[in-house]
Amino acid sequence: MIDAAPSPVDAATSAPVLAPRPATPRLTSLDVFRGVTMVFMASEILHIPSVARQFASSGVARFLAAMLDHRPWVGCVPWDLIQPAFMFMVGVSLPYSIASRRAKGQSFARMFAHSTFRALVLIALGIFLRSQSRAQTYFTFEDVLTQIGLGYVFLFLLAWTRPRTQLLAAGLILVGYWAAFALYPLPAPGFDTTTVGVRADWPHHLTGFAAHWDKNTNLAARVDQWFLNLFPRERPFVYNGGGYLTLNFVPSLATMIFGLLAGGVLRSARSGPQKVQVLVAWSVGGIVAGVALHLLGLCPIVKRIWTPSWTVFSAGWVALFLAGYYYLIDLKGSRLGTFPFIVVGANSIAMYVLVHIATDYVTRSLLIHLGPGPFNVFGTVFAPVLLGACTLTLFWLILFWMHRNRVFLRI
Repeated sequence: MIDAAPSPVDAATSAPVLAPRPATPRLTSLDVFRGVTMVFMASEILHIPSVARQFASSGVARFLAAMLDHRPWVGCVPWDLIQPAFMFMVGVSLPYSIASRRAKGQSFARMFAHSTFRALVLIALGIFLRSQSRAQTYFTFEDVLTQIGLGYVFLFLLAWTRPRTQLLAAGLILVGYWAAFALYPLPAPGFDTTTVGVRADWPHHLTGFAAHWDKNTNLAARVDQWFLNLFPRERPFVYNGGGYLTLNFVPSLATMIFGLLAGGVLRSARSGPQKVQVLVAWSVGGIVAGVALHLLGLCPIVKRIWTPSWTVFSAGWVALFLAGYYYLIDLKGSRLGTFPFIVVGANSIAMYVLVHIATDYVTRSLLIHLGPGPFNVFGTVFAPVLLGACTLTLFWLILFWMHRNRVFLRI
């Protein structure tokens, strides 16, 4: 049920026509936050973790290597928060997008059609980017674009409901997903986990009740063994090497719903300081709840399979970051150093695509035309960092040109 006020009906389409409303001012802090997150993600082309691991005796190097790579299974480091940040921000931006479209007089039917189109394009783009250097289309649905696409239409429909309905939906999703995993039977004693790509002495195996969320022996891994083999493949799908799952989109929809609730707070009539207080309170609640579920043994914090405890824990951290950006940029008016990130945040899809399809081409071109010398100035061990930094700078310059010419890649 849509909890919006009744709207007039378009005689030609029988769809509700939403009366135009004043447009909502753009949330600069959201553009900056999105830009910072995208640059952080794109920094993978600097290869910092692999370079840092060459200095195993250095505590600083070990710290950098750990912080800039995903946790093997349980736990969280800053790098793990990239995907939940993107998904949370999709939810935050949706109320602003709907308000903008309503201000232009668009009907609900037209907006619903656009949300469906956007979802399909995101899924297709994710599959396309994942298929680079493959012999055929690589059907996979665990990357950030396809995950957003799989849940986006549901998110759009929930955006028309009251906050309590949205919160109830998120709660039901997480409780139901937790119960589905908890009720799925564990592997038989002595099961050979190497058949699903996990060696027996892997140090991150979960035991006891937490074993319901162990790598590649859980409910969603079994679903993928059925679902992904419905598509043409080079070879039958047995397991994902990283443990990532298609069904992650179900709890990550809750992540987007939490963002939707945060967007509603930021668009509300509350004062600026009150909005910050609400976001901080929610963030503390999410972090505490996630840690409590983990420590009580009810649900481990595992980003790779988006456990319910991870969902609330990561959403708490992202909400805290958003509160900080909103306070500094939109309330205090601080703009120092934000422009480079606004450029990226306003064209985040373009940056994402560039990183995935152009990195190898640009790095090879730099080596062809400049030779390895300029990148070896600090020694060959640091050459990948300098080469990646030059590549990232070129990508930013492309986005800067797009920004100056008001060219924005939208879906």
